Amino acid sequence: MTQDTTLHTDKEPDSKGHQGQQTENVQPAKTEITFSGALAAFLASNRISLAFTSYQSGRLYFIGSGNDGKLALHEAQYPQAMGVSGNADRLYLGTLTEIVRLENVLQPGQIANQIHDKVYVPRNRQVVGGIDIHELGIRQDGVIVFVNTRYSCLCQPSLTHSFKPIWKPDFITKLAPEDRCHLNGLAMKDGQPKYVTAICRSDVIDGWRDRRHDGGIIIDVESDKIVANGLSMPHSPRWYQDKLWVLNSGSGELGWIDIDNDGVFNPIAFCPGFLRGLSFYGQYAFVTLSKPRYNRFDGLALADRLDEKDADAWCGVQVIDLSSGDVVHWLRFDGAIAELFDVCALPAVQNALTIGPDSNDIRDFISMEPLPV
Repeated sequence: MTQDTTLHTDKEPDSKGHQGQQTENVQPAKTEITFSGALAAFLASNRISLAFTSYQSGRLYFIGSGNDGKLALHEAQYPQAMGVSGNADRLYLGTLTEIVRLENVLQPGQIANQIHDKVYVPRNRQVVGGIDIHELGIRQDGVIVFVNTRYSCLCQPSLTHSFKPIWKPDFITKLAPEDRCHLNGLAMKDGQPKYVTAICRSDVIDGWRDRRHDGGIIIDVESDKIVANGLSMPHSPRWYQDKLWVLNSGSGELGWIDIDNDGVFNPIAFCPGFLRGLSFYGQYAFVTLSKPRYNRFDGLALADRLDEKDADAWCGVQVIDLSSGDVVHWLRFDGAIAELFDVCALPAVQNALTIGPDSNDIRDFISMEPLPV
């Protein structure tokens, strides 16, 4: 079994190097990867890996730690890779036209190529069409819930149709392919969809683009109540440690919502980039950052914050200590990769590999269940 190494370096990242050690790149489209020197040790000591996506590059990425103590980075092609959710055994991924279910095919204690403790293989591809899937959640009964941004609603897969709508904001008067409010993020609570984020309350085609500065809202799916407003392009709501966390992307801030105090947003950290994708493990938050698509974050407070701090926008992953708001570890892309979307922490995973559904490897990689005794 070979690896998909389209963007891999010709030598593994080395966690023993200095802060910001740089890897060499062998691709015509240059991508420079830098990272904090203790990142590999942090992942190894917590026995955790991260899966994250880029719709721009069409990739699902994994970072973990190798047996040699170095940082391990692996990837596979998935067109317009967006929301990713799951655990050590199973992942769900939203792509350009599909929801892909990936299964770890290794048994406990089994190691592939003497390196990988998990190998995620696509086993189901549910075709939903170009509905602009954003984030996904897994209900307690195992059914997938996903944000259908183009039609401004929450959905689950259908056996016969592109999707089955299960909820829409009450201000959306019609399910039309118009991306009216830019519904984008989903928070699960107790195995059920609980909160969603939208850029604004618009009920006209593409209306959200005129409300990016302060029109952002968070909606309670169960009650239809808007629990927070006045946000700037909020993304990735998450319920964690009895708090509703959210990325106020237009200001570059990670924070939490005081639901009992008129939905006040309490920032704990500023990140130099457009934030989409949030996951947690222990006292740490994992956030994905993107560079501006058109050179500047026009009309957003994030542009002014970057100017104030004399900083350039990042593309990468930052690890934030929730107790202090400090960035304690990071991974950064410069060059061809400029935008990331989602991130999923994977406890009990050290060094994962995935095989892309359209790769050469998928043809020859065969696994089977044992015969019944």
